[in-house]
Amino acid sequence: LGDARHPDMQKKMNLKIKFREGFRPFAPAVLAEDVTDWFDLTQSSPYMLIVAPVAQHRRSKDHDDMSKLFGIDKLNVVRSEIPAVTQVQTVHQETNPEFHSLLSEFKKRHGCSVLLNTSFNVRGEPPVCTPEEAYTCFMRTDMDYLVIGSLLLSKSEQPAFEHDSDWQKEFALD
Repeated sequence: LGDARHPDMQKKMNLKIKFREGFRPFAPAVLAEDVTDWFDLTQSSPYMLIVAPVAQHRRSKDHDDMSKLFGIDKLNVVRSEIPAVTQVQTVHQETNPEFHSLLSEFKKRHGCSVLLNTSFNVRGEPPVCTPEEAYTCFMRTDMDYLVIGSLLLSKSEQPAFEHDSDWQKEFALD
């Protein structure tokens, strides 16, 4: 998860965690009750299967100027906040109470109920399935924190991690 308000979060997550191009999109997770304030979407999307535009009043100026660009120039625009069109994940209290609680607390503290979300894996690798795989992925990347259940791990407090220097070649890139 990443702070959608931070202008460099998408790039940071792509380059330092996913090890892929900085322009690749993420799915914003939003409280279901706030979805229409952030996106032009009136239905539920709990599995990131629906693509929706960001609400006009929430778009950055860069997104409004995209129509004037062509080809590769569109990729060179500094991406800030959330892409203009994105796969939305609506988070409901009834079906995902812990994630809903996290987003609610983030909104209470920061006035924003949106976090960037992505699969928990490095580019080309399958998503993690066990706590051990999660810890290995956490230590191999530049993630700051890892939460497993009620356990919060800070990267700065972890012992040095020994891993195979060729680990990034284990799976073919997409």
